[in-house]
Amino acid sequence: MSGLARKLAVDGAPSAAERVAGLSWPGLAAELDGFGCAIIEQLLAPDECDGIAGLYDDEAHFRSHVIMARHGFGRGEYRYFGYPLPDLIRDLRAALYPPLAVIANGWNERMGIATRYPERHEDLLAACHAAGQTRPTPLLLRYRPGDYNCLHQDLYGELAFPLQVAILLSQPDDDFTGGEFVLTEQRPRMQSRAEVVPLRKGDAVIFAVHHRPVRGSKGDYRVNLRHGVSRLRSGQRHTVGIIFHDAR
Repeated sequence: MSGLARKLAVDGAPSAAERVAGLSWPGLAAELDGFGCAIIEQLLAPDECDGIAGLYDDEAHFRSHVIMARHGFGRGEYRYFGYPLPDLIRDLRAALYPPLAVIANGWNERMGIATRYPERHEDLLAACHAAGQTRPTPLLLRYRPGDYNCLHQDLYGELAFPLQVAILLSQPDDDFTGGEFVLTEQRPRMQSRAEVVPLRKGDAVIFAVHHRPVRGSKGDYRVNLRHGVSRLRSGQRHTVGIIFHDAR
């Protein structure tokens, strides 16, 4: 991997840790509690988005290539990054994890789930690797006209972190049309709820991977979530997904 590809961050830009520290985490936590997702505006600069998207055709950066239609996942394709990750993606993964772990642990307490996640991302990865989950999970997705991603959950093993981040690398209306990020929530004894998340280039969405707690009249209960991408109408759309646990 070239030094330029490893770096990716714009010269003079804040570090990943500085960007994450500057976010309003109480507001993001409230959005996640209320809707299962929250938007971080302009987490990446346009040049950083272009740099990450530009890696797609260089197989040296990736461990595997998935054609969605071959597996019934939809249409489109994605590549999983190999270790070592590009520096910007590695640093964002490490910086975003601690505040999200606080939220995840609070959710598990409310849902009566015994699992607690460590404070540091390196300790989560150590637990994954001890469980035989050693393959990196950050991925780069590419959609072209007619492509879509079926509703799904990214679990990848027994140890799965319950929150994920996706960053849009392309500009809606300029680079592509259609291709909206969609989240659905299946509520007990109720009709499912859909959330269409409006993103611009460089925006990130944090979302629940599997389930989240909802407060009801008799206490908290679990709702099940899935996410996907609607059909691309025109152009090309790239997204980078930051999954915090590693896979088998």
